[in-house]
Amino acid sequence: MPDNTEKEQQPRRRQARGERRIAQLLQAAAQVFCTTGYTAASTNAIAREAGVSPGTLYQFFPNKEAIAVELGDRLAHEMREAYGEALAPVDPATPLEEAIGSAVDRFMAFNTEHPVFFALMHGPDIPGRMAEAHDQLHTAVTGRIEALLTSLMPAAAPVDVTRTAHVCLGVYKAGLELVLAHEGAERAAYVQETKDVLIRYLEPLVGDRPGRA
Repeated sequence: MPDNTEKEQQPRRRQARGERRIAQLLQAAAQVFCTTGYTAASTNAIAREAGVSPGTLYQFFPNKEAIAVELGDRLAHEMREAYGEALAPVDPATPLEEAIGSAVDRFMAFNTEHPVFFALMHGPDIPGRMAEAHDQLHTAVTGRIEALLTSLMPAAAPVDVTRTAHVCLGVYKAGLELVLAHEGAERAAYVQETKDVLIRYLEPLVGDRPGRA
């Protein structure tokens, strides 16, 4: 007869197996959403990609919207941490090229490692709950960009900083779409082009500062 220790371990083992299965399904869903888009994706296609039966999928998720929401929530949490580091205020002596280059590199690294995040958050057919999450995330990221810009241009009026932050985010998103559409050397070239556009836009706004290259 199993002892108490064994009895305590069994639920933990089941929970661990369940988490592994969920991770497997989310990874498969990410692949399907990237390949077909959210609307064309189906739970059958996700189950097939994961190598499980549809019945197994339904043990964990009732429909594809639930899968997309769970995937989006996990990636949004991870992105907040990554973007928080990338967009922290910098020392005023930091050269503009360094500040912008570092932020863009972190942003691009996250999005190129998780292309499904762009597909879900910026697609025309995302679930309603994800649209709300996108709006909250957009507000949070804009606030982070404003904090970074304030450290680069402390004399600017708050309304000007906010406007500049929105332009920077728009430029970044346009660059990201091009980056995700290319591979290898061309992808790297588009990353650099995005940095160059942002730096040239910000240079006259930032003006002469200590440490400016």
